[in-house]
Amino acid sequence: MTQPIAKRFPTPALDKLPEDIRTRIMGVQEKSGFVPNVFLSLAYRPDEFRAFFAYHDALMDKDSGLTKAEREMIVVATSAANQCHYCVIAHGAILRIRAKNPTIADQIAVNYRKADITPKQRAMLDFAMKVSRSAETIGEQDFAEISSHGFSDDDIWDITAISAFFALSNRMANVTNMKPNDEFYMMGRLPK
Repeated sequence: MTQPIAKRFPTPALDKLPEDIRTRIMGVQEKSGFVPNVFLSLAYRPDEFRAFFAYHDALMDKDSGLTKAEREMIVVATSAANQCHYCVIAHGAILRIRAKNPTIADQIAVNYRKADITPKQRAMLDFAMKVSRSAETIGEQDFAEISSHGFSDDDIWDITAISAFFALSNRMANVTNMKPNDEFYMMGRLPK
């Protein structure tokens, strides 16, 4: 039986958090209408919270050769392979919204090879999965294959960094037994 996060790694009270973290959490709540559990869970260690979200934002919010939806595809596919309940559900919601497609996240989480995506996106996810599951086997053939689909070296770096970063996130979410907020399950499924 898994222990709830609060028993081993208690979520700090908002009023006890450093001001910058409290401000960030309140900003997320104002924008989304709720506080995603990842923010509360990682606030257990304020310095690591800051580092985690700084790297997250650097990877997921910048201009890049990958669309924001493609970045979320990487998160959903690799998180499904890593059996991370939190990230599949939370980032699946973000993917549905960014792709404006209510079924794409479910397709990718179950089997991205059968999902309604382009051959280029499938090659991107093949590479991301190899980074996530067996990075030690990546060689020149892998770079040649993904490059043949039009990905630049910077794009390949982004695919790699997102896959690697979310491997860390998946492991933290699994060890802390982080649960997705109920709000994530319906986001992006019905037209507004």
